[in-house]
Amino acid sequence: MNSRSSSLQYFLFGQNFADGLRTTLVVLVPALLLLYLGQPEAGIVISLGALCVSVTDLPGPLRHRRVGMLVCVACLLGVALVTGFARLNPVIMGLEVLLFSFVFTLFMVYGARAGAVGSAALLVMILTMDQPLTPLQVLQYSALLTGGGLWYLAFSLIANRLMPYRPAQRALGECIHAIAEFLRLKAAFYQTGTNLDEAYRNLVAQQVVVNEKQDAVRQILFKSRQLVEETTGTGRALVFAFVETVDLYEHITATYYDYKSLHQRFGDTGLLTDVAALIERMALKLDDIGLAVHANRRFAAAGFDLNPQLEAFKARIDALAAQELGLSTIVLKKVLVNLRNMQQEIQALLTYFDPASPTYTQSTDQLEYSRFVTRQDLSLQLLLDNLSPKSVVFKHAVRMGIVCLFGFVVARFVGLGEHSYWIVMTIVFMLKPGFSLTKERNYQRIMGTLGGGIIGVLILSLVQDTHAQFALMVLLMLGAFSFQRSNYIVSVFLMTPYILILFGLMGIGFRSLLQERLIDTLIGCSIALAAGYLLFPTWESDQLRTYMRDVVRANLRYLQQLADNLTGKPRELTEYKLARKEVYVSSANLAAAFQRMLSEPKSKRRNSEEVQQFVVLNHILSSNIATLTAAVTAANRPARSPEQLRPVQQSIAALSHSLQKLDAEAAETMPVVPAATAAAAGLPVPTAEDQQLTEQLIFIRTVSYDIGKVTDSVLV
Repeated sequence: MNSRSSSLQYFLFGQNFADGLRTTLVVLVPALLLLYLGQPEAGIVISLGALCVSVTDLPGPLRHRRVGMLVCVACLLGVALVTGFARLNPVIMGLEVLLFSFVFTLFMVYGARAGAVGSAALLVMILTMDQPLTPLQVLQYSALLTGGGLWYLAFSLIANRLMPYRPAQRALGECIHAIAEFLRLKAAFYQTGTNLDEAYRNLVAQQVVVNEKQDAVRQILFKSRQLVEETTGTGRALVFAFVETVDLYEHITATYYDYKSLHQRFGDTGLLTDVAALIERMALKLDDIGLAVHANRRFAAAGFDLNPQLEAFKARIDALAAQELGLSTIVLKKVLVNLRNMQQEIQALLTYFDPASPTYTQSTDQLEYSRFVTRQDLSLQLLLDNLSPKSVVFKHAVRMGIVCLFGFVVARFVGLGEHSYWIVMTIVFMLKPGFSLTKERNYQRIMGTLGGGIIGVLILSLVQDTHAQFALMVLLMLGAFSFQRSNYIVSVFLMTPYILILFGLMGIGFRSLLQERLIDTLIGCSIALAAGYLLFPTWESDQLRTYMRDVVRANLRYLQQLADNLTGKPRELTEYKLARKEVYVSSANLAAAFQRMLSEPKSKRRNSEEVQQFVVLNHILSSNIATLTAAVTAANRPARSPEQLRPVQQSIAALSHSLQKLDAEAAETMPVVPAATAAAAGLPVPTAEDQQLTEQLIFIRTVSYDIGKVTDSVLV
């Protein structure tokens, strides 16, 4: 299957498209029904309530979605009532804008879903502030708005009851798709002429995507009791498949070696090209599996037997070793072992499609799954703790309140038409906690509005039939709602002509409307961008130290797991996988923060080259730890020699020292590797593999020292 066809199918069967389709239907049905009954205004208000609640219906456990939507409905009712009466006095309305913008932005301390509830509440305030309502109409308006929110809530819950496993299947499919792309990027390291620096940048960027997808699956699976109860075979199969994908991802990250040395030693043999071809084939098959899970359809495993190619690769390695005496091919054999492991994980993943497999009947309580998800603190104390200038959310809330009030005043005196509230709306949705995100959103908003405005004018000028205009409007709605979480510029590009067509069908001149929207958008974006730069700015370089600390701490814990294995201590599976997850999450957070920093003004970036080196070194470290952990576990030896333990002890000491530099309060007891107590005569005779292991442990020590040096450079 070609990549374009695969991408299209991932989109059509994806959660974003499903959410866009649901939102489109829920918004259209009451509007069309009440239009037919002669109450178009009431239909629009109900649709508005449904649209606002849809903003909070983020993917996740059903219980969280339900509570989030109920809280949102309550907020809509309260905000609509207060705004409906406050709008009668401009001063009181201005105070409400200041207070509500601050309070509802503070909701972000409770996570993304709570932040979406705050955004929906602000949207209602903005859309209500210019409504010409009498006191009685305020009550009617608030009731209709609440009814619309309850209508969306009911529709969403019924859809989930009819298809309870589809959100988890879609999330898992997207996760597998992201891992397949990560694997495809890994193949580049074995190809001739690859720029390793560029390859690392691409790999680290994709690591961020994989972490986001994995976390989305964890939230849905491990926080939904229905999916992990023993009575639901499909739920167990989904959990099993996800565990297999994470294990596969570990094997993929473990395929790290000194690629420069590999190419120097074996580049002329053609073996590395074979490795790249095998990896790309695995990535293609994995992508097909992900699409099948994503679309909830059967998958034929026939044709995926790489054993002949792997055996041929082994024969070529043996022939090379026989041909060039003295040439060590252990590293190639380790590559082969890793390829076999990846193939086995992919084969295990295929059991998901077989209802008769033990996957659907065996218990899933082998791991304490609840420990793999982060519990959101919803206490009042968390809010109180964030009422401090040191809190990023607090600074953002204060900034939002001040800037929205300023935008409200500007709209009152500079507004060009009846929709001057677009200025405040633009500020609310463009102003982000960090300047880099604010800058990116502003660019996307302006470009999307300009491009969409041109398309809207062309449609209204060339298509005169109202039925055709309505059909195009529905398609644009569907696209805008489907891309609003995944590609903002596309969403705005589609939403602008949709709004123009809607107002055109209502008899409002679209040319003057477009002019007003463009000017209001430019004003709002300018205010938001200036505020993000000048008013309590938050720069990513100020946050990097925290992310760096978390990465070093995670790698230190991960390395301790390897040290325990080397001393013969039995591995605790849950603790090991928790350490592995911590490495993945912290590494992705650091990489994402670094990418955001690069979009900030040059004067605000600090030590960008050193930070990039820090990111790559920690990726190399965790990859090597994964490689050695797999090798040591497979060897199943009770203990290792002191010569092999010494580099690990030194690596742990170096990382502990770096951690204390990054956080003086992190002076926790330094992990210590127990000294080898076995007599030298009691240890197995060292083999070539032992020598290779020792070399890799020394390499880990070198990387740990390099991390310490780079840490010093960053902290200067």
